[in-house]
Amino acid sequence: MSLASQNLKYLRKLRGWTQEEFANKLRIKRSLLGAYEEERAEPRIDVLETVCDIFKLTLDEILRKDLSDNKSNYMAKRRAMELATGRPDIPFVPVKAAAGYLAGYGDPEFIDELNTFTLPMLAGGNYRAFEIIGDSMLPTPSGSVIVGEKVEKLDELKNDSACIVVSRHEGIVYKRVQKHGRSKDKLTLVSDNPTYHPYTVKAEDVLEMWQAQMVISRANQQQRWDMGQLATIVNDLQAQVVSLKKKMN
Repeated sequence: MSLASQNLKYLRKLRGWTQEEFANKLRIKRSLLGAYEEERAEPRIDVLETVCDIFKLTLDEILRKDLSDNKSNYMAKRRAMELATGRPDIPFVPVKAAAGYLAGYGDPEFIDELNTFTLPMLAGGNYRAFEIIGDSMLPTPSGSVIVGEKVEKLDELKNDSACIVVSRHEGIVYKRVQKHGRSKDKLTLVSDNPTYHPYTVKAEDVLEMWQAQMVISRANQQQRWDMGQLATIVNDLQAQVVSLKKKMN
């Protein structure tokens, strides 16, 4: 059996997909996939390129490496090498994938199918990138990509840290996180844009948290404030000051 045919079958079984399911992802007929796996036909390059996109492989790897070799455990070694280089792949969650992410955030197969990129200035770690929309975190412009590192322990997160917060009821939001002293059952999420009021979420509803490490935006994407926005912000701040003074008296 050719390595390409062998690897196709191995990768399909690795994910637990039927031939029909895998064929649908490759946009080919099931019978054609069967012919590839049984070496009755040579896999087309465009099909192999799609396989490479799904599994984050190169054509050279799928054509020349035996991915099923248990002795070398090639796939495991490849992931370990990515971590060892200090430049791990960073899965990217665009806005259009946000709804699917809430259902698949804990599914390795779903994460593996996200597009990835690397950033040489980031050390080894568990990173994820999220596209944000809206003006609640101005001056960070809408359409920016937030690269965050996984928060494993809430106790180690400093107050007012900017984070991507994934929760059951709020979905994916980019906010500053404030903890409530010794109380660990709720968090306050605060926007940088003061026209948006803080709100609380139950800690048990938070599925994931990614502390912002980098903000990526287009060169011509810098947000400009207009006079109406500035006037609204000033009025809102004045109202907050008045409210605080009343509480102090």
